[in-house]
Amino acid sequence: MALILPRVESKAEDGRRSVKSFVLRRSRLAPYQKEALELYSDKYVIPFGPEVLDFEQVFGNTNPVIIEIGFGMGHSTQRIASQMPLTNFLAIEVFINGFTKLLANVGRNEIQNIRLIRFDAVEVLQTMISQSSVLGFHIFFPDPWPKKKHHKRRLIQKEFAQLLAEKLVAGGYIYCVTDWQEYADQMLEVFATIPTLYNPHNGFSPPHSWRPTTNFEEKGLHKRHIINEVWVEKSRE
Repeated sequence: MALILPRVESKAEDGRRSVKSFVLRRSRLAPYQKEALELYSDKYVIPFGPEVLDFEQVFGNTNPVIIEIGFGMGHSTQRIASQMPLTNFLAIEVFINGFTKLLANVGRNEIQNIRLIRFDAVEVLQTMISQSSVLGFHIFFPDPWPKKKHHKRRLIQKEFAQLLAEKLVAGGYIYCVTDWQEYADQMLEVFATIPTLYNPHNGFSPPHSWRPTTNFEEKGLHKRHIINEVWVEKSRE
């Protein structure tokens, strides 16, 4: 069953592994998390597949769609979605612990504007998301891979940025947040290389009041890390 796949692998045409967002890992689940998979998967979980998603069919309306990549425990996802009931949220996460926690909350509270996918985000975007269909992308505190030899594993690279831009509607946005300064600088540099994207702030963005502070962010602040926000938009021309 797709939900309990222990790992996702993908190879590029030259035989090397293509850029990945995460690797699926096994994890022990509490009884309520297992129950959430049984009770709510049919309604709220979208299995990975070869077909492009029809958002109107998925959500039952024509409201705009925001995709969150790597939602962790899902607290921010749930709060933002509750503040924006006329916007749909497609939440992608591979780690089963956070995935099932958000699924449990979505199911118990019957949150209608959230759907979840447990699969590698790169492959989801490449396979299941049509061009020029997404209002925005939220990528909050992606793994910074701090060692220089691991920088190639970072999610925000030119190839991935180009993929995001292709999926955005004209005027759509990409919103990234990190507490790792060097990674934040890299994000600005990478997005600046994509011709269809522009930075309305000419640098880091001011905080957006509707984004709640996460537990991970609190830990970074406790360590006196600077929280940097990056906001870029797709040209309307």
